[in-house]
Amino acid sequence: MYDVVVIGCGIVGAATAYELSKYQLKTAVLEKENDVADQTTKANSAIIHAGYDPEPGTLMAKLNVEGSRLAKELCQKLSVHYNQVGSFVIAFNDEEAKTVEEIYERGVKNGVPELRILSGEEALKMEPNLNPKVQCALYAPTAAIVNPWEFAIALAETAVRNGVELYLNNKVVGIEKTADGYLITTDKNVYETRYIINAAGVHCDEVHNLVAEPEFRSLPNQGQYYLLDKSQGKLVNKVIFQCPTKVGKGVLVAPTVHGNLIVGPNSHFVEGYEDVSTTADGLAEVLNASLKSVPGINFRETIRNFAGIRAYIDREDFLIAESKTAKNFINLAGIKSPGLSAAPAIAKMAVDILRDLGLSATEKEGFVDTREKINFKDLPQEEKAAVIAKDARYGRVICRCETITEGEIVACLHSPIPPKTIDGVKRRCNAGMGRCQGGFCGPRVQEIISRELHIPYSEIEMDKTGSYIITGETKVGGNL
Repeated sequence: MYDVVVIGCGIVGAATAYELSKYQLKTAVLEKENDVADQTTKANSAIIHAGYDPEPGTLMAKLNVEGSRLAKELCQKLSVHYNQVGSFVIAFNDEEAKTVEEIYERGVKNGVPELRILSGEEALKMEPNLNPKVQCALYAPTAAIVNPWEFAIALAETAVRNGVELYLNNKVVGIEKTADGYLITTDKNVYETRYIINAAGVHCDEVHNLVAEPEFRSLPNQGQYYLLDKSQGKLVNKVIFQCPTKVGKGVLVAPTVHGNLIVGPNSHFVEGYEDVSTTADGLAEVLNASLKSVPGINFRETIRNFAGIRAYIDREDFLIAESKTAKNFINLAGIKSPGLSAAPAIAKMAVDILRDLGLSATEKEGFVDTREKINFKDLPQEEKAAVIAKDARYGRVICRCETITEGEIVACLHSPIPPKTIDGVKRRCNAGMGRCQGGFCGPRVQEIISRELHIPYSEIEMDKTGSYIITGETKVGGNL
């Protein structure tokens, strides 16, 4: 019998598992994919928002500002790439300038520090590649960029290191109320628990409805992106937003923590809960909108297009509450933007709700709240030499585009949540994230996975379950 089972291990589920791991509880996490952070968390804008956008008084407003502060602390403790670059919301006419003033007032009410409105001249001085027609800009110095999947993986790894049990490839297919709690049936096993945290993202309504009367409905919303080469990475220094509309914060242009440029997303509601296809029309929409902000983007330097799904529900605010018809079942639903920013605060709120429902949570001694990770190319030369002296594998570069070494790949394969796919390694140490997108290093990463984890080549997947790379020999018995 578990005290708590968390369903879903994206950024919200991982943050909740991390928070629960601070206490003397028997906790498990069930994830339907073969890795953590493998859906919405890996396909978003990678922004820690300052908190000026949500309506004052909402959960989104409160948890965004608190979560932004906590995220900065956690990323420092857990060796997660994070850079507080600040953000602009730019206006091109009097109507948009009025919107900027309204957003400023909203941010002040939400408690966002250091906000100020810049003139067009001031904005261009700070960001000379902006459209010269910019009239004014809201400047939020506390906004940041982050590696979102690394953040979730770090939280999940730390939770596992502190005793949380993680079960991958476990899709929840049934939930039954019992006298003491719940029986959760997955496609692999049955788990008994006193409390359930539903952090299943866009699938939250499906999971909830397995045991309770429907209370909300998921509305999957897709956004498409461009990822550009490092040659475009210094075109802007901050996150550049346009004035928001009814469908969201609009198309942004931003540097990434790895030195690339990200552009997107658009916003369209889709039928499929996991429809991450890109389209010519959708990408053209993103391209044309972004050039209004930064006219000099060279889209011929694109190295990847992708799409992500936002977990909208049929209400405006986050839904963080016990189910109305299933006692001790807590929904963390509708966690759209600023969900990544708010996740650490959402996790704390979830634990507070559990306490209010009667869960006894005593802090454990010896909780590990740090994570050490070697990012070889970021080290000073003398430290690189010292690392290589201890382990020669750090002197062998596998991914030339990103300068990722064999030592880093081997380390992630022996981490608390070892990846078993090419993209799982990519998410942990960035091998294959560069200009060639794994064209050179992919086979070498596959070889290292096979060697370290004793997995036959034919069983190693690219990413999702079933995405096998090698299915058999092609020239058996023939003349080469």
